[in-house]
Amino acid sequence: MARNLDLTALRAFVAVADAGGVTRAAGLLNLTQSAVSMQLKRLEENIGTDLFLRAARRLSLTAEGEQLMSFARKMLALNDEALARLTSSAYEGEIRLGVPHDIVYPAIPGILKRLAAQYPRLRVNLTSSFTLLLKESFARGEVDVILTTEDRPGPEGQILSQQPLVWVGATEGAAWTRLPLRLAFKDTCVFRPTAQAALDQAGLPWEQAIEGESEQAAEALVAADLAISARIRGRFPPGTAEVSGAGLPDLGGLSICLYAAPTVGGEAAEALLAELRLAYGS
Repeated sequence: MARNLDLTALRAFVAVADAGGVTRAAGLLNLTQSAVSMQLKRLEENIGTDLFLRAARRLSLTAEGEQLMSFARKMLALNDEALARLTSSAYEGEIRLGVPHDIVYPAIPGILKRLAAQYPRLRVNLTSSFTLLLKESFARGEVDVILTTEDRPGPEGQILSQQPLVWVGATEGAAWTRLPLRLAFKDTCVFRPTAQAALDQAGLPWEQAIEGESEQAAEALVAADLAISARIRGRFPPGTAEVSGAGLPDLGGLSICLYAAPTVGGEAAEALLAELRLAYGS
């Protein structure tokens, strides 16, 4: 049967070693001398060996005591850190995060999982939408931190990386060969005007295959090989792939940008921002 070391006894053990005796350690721990001595006795009985050389006027550690001391300090430090994290109001609260739906994967689930493990009393509420809507929500104070995909950020934004915008169609599909090209974009998709302008400049006829705000419907049309769309390279919906070498015009690139409200602060918020910069940086 596994045995457990008593953290209270370990704390008394460390205090006695640091103070050089039971009397002073008792004062530091706000305990009686007999209580400290009893904790030391129980600890030695639990381990089955003496931890102090008691012949000298100042207590000194035995070889076993020195070995235990290294573990004791680490265990107490972890105990104190865990309690501080779980009980301190510095790690409580809520952060409202907004991320464009097409760049949520693969990074965001892992970031949120790590943040929850490190700061279990912190709530992160995730909103997934398009850049235009996210920036409007950010301006109204409805979200605290947002990522965007845009040509250039506003004065409050920070560019994390530049990413190529590419055409996407059904895997092994042929919608890109049929004119007029049918496009599947949500009305507020920031990629929509870029794609339309590129086709106009190339003299390629096109028509919208969908109207409205359903991203799922747009993705379904593309996966069914009934339309094409545009996405940041490497971040494609299921059942779709990049259309390359098809005579379609180049779409240039977009910046992934980070916006954080001035009210966002504290260790947990900084940890989130650091994770986002690492995941979406160049």
